[in-house]
Parts: sequence; structure tokens; C-alpha cells
Amino acid sequence: MHIIELLKALLLGFVEGMTEFAPVSSTGHMIIVDDMWLQTTEFLGKYSANTFKVVIQLGSILAVIVVFWKRLFSLIGLYKIEGEHDASGTHKLKLRHVLIGLLPAAVLGLLFEDFIDENLFSIETVIIGLAVGALLMIAADKLGPKEPKTTSLDQITYRQAALVGLFQCISLWPGFSRSGSTISGGVFLGMNHRTAADFTFIMAVPIMFGASFLSLVKNWDNIHASDFGFYAVGFIASFVFALLSIRFFLKLINKIKLVPFAIYRLVLAAVLAIIVYM
Repeated sequence: MHIIELLKALLLGFVEGMTEFAPVSSTGHMIIVDDMWLQTTEFLGKYSANTFKVVIQLGSILAVIVVFWKRLFSLIGLYKIEGEHDASGTHKLKLRHVLIGLLPAAVLGLLFEDFIDENLFSIETVIIGLAVGALLMIAADKLGPKEPKTTSLDQITYRQAALVGLFQCISLWPGFSRSGSTISGGVFLGMNHRTAADFTFIMAVPIMFGASFLSLVKNWDNIHASDFGFYAVGFIASFVFALLSIRFFLKLINKIKLVPFAIYRLVLAAVLAIIVYM
């Protein structure tokens, strides 16, 4: 494994970690950076390159577990969080909220996985996803409630969880972004941005882990001992940068909201369109 290849693994891990949970579309950025520039398929092969993307995504998932371990453990009864209810005592975030939220996208993802892989992973579809997703985020900021009533995870209702889950289905289109879609949905439904982001990240653990696990099993034969260093560098980079990205994002999201990310997406979509079509 040459140093140049390890640097490519580091860069892809950086891109995955920094963009997986920001509302800018990690899938879109990976397609842009890898397909248009690094082209890891040339030395890994198509299937091994796809497996590498699964491995580094697991690094990002591990970062979410580190940040939200108390809340995640509380959902399965392994940790007690004080005050896990709102003032009326009628709500408390339960595992059922998370399962209800992830069910729609999980079902559609399983049903249309092959179609999505074969037809939607291209620069052209990413451009559409970036632009339309940006408009959704701007609409959420401008049209959502000015004073959100749901300001903590323990105030989220089953109805909100289900509807956020429907918004998550949009992110099956590459470029839309899981966090961009679900945070926008949460804001429309009366959550503040931080609560919507927290719920998005918690939902991401089972659905991303499940999707990554299935993909890893499916592509297990494509993992070769000679590629271990490449995978390891990408995994560690993804974990470290995702950890930094999540903490930074959660501190800022209630202040800056979604419009700055939407503007970045529109600029990126415009630049890509110029490159591809001119």
C-alpha cells in the first residue's frame, strides 16, 4: 500500500466524517471527491471501493455512539437519565420513537436498494439533490414555527417521530442529505433545530449501522488483507473527524440554523453543474 493511497484513504475519511452529519450530503460529497477526483476504484476495484465506503461510515457511526452514549444506553434500559420527561410528565423519548422514525426509510431502502445503487449514484442526481434539498432547508427556516414548542428530546411525540421518518425517506435520493431532510422535517413540525438534530443523530445509529452491516456482509469477499491499512486509515479518520464535526455542529445549529448550509449546497450545485454541463 503506497503512501499516496493512504493519503487518499485519509482524505475520504475526512470527507465522510465532516459531512455525514452536517446537512450537506455525505454521499454527494463522496461521489464528488472519489468519482470525480480520487477514483479509488482504479486501484481497489469497484466492489472493494464500495466496501471501503461502508467501513468508513462505521467510523462515523461510532462517533455518534460516543457523543450520545448516555441517551442511546437509556433507550435500551442500560442507563438512567434524570428528568426524562417534560413538565407534564406525558412524554419521554423511548426506543419506540426511534423505531417509528426509522421504519419508513428502512423499508423503502430495502425495497429500492438495487434501483438506487444502479440508477441514482451519479453527479447529475447529486446536483439535483443538493439544490432541491437546499430549498427544503430554506423553507424550513422561513416557514417553520418562530417559537418552537418542542425543545428537548423528551418532548417529541410519536406523531412527530413518524413524520420526521417520512422526511428521512427523501434522503434516499443521493445529495439530499439524511440530516438535512430530517432536521428540516423536525423544524416544520415544531422542534427547535438542536432537538431535531439530536433526534436525527440518534435515529442514524440503527439505520446506518443496519445498512452498513448488510452491505458489509454482502461485500465481505471483497475485503483483502492487503487493503487493511487503507481501510484502517479511512475508518480512524472518519471517526475522529465525525466526532469533531458532531460536537461543533450541535453547538452552532440553534444559532446559525439551516440557511448557511443551504447556501453552501446551492453554490456547490452550481459549480458542479458548470463543470458537468459546460
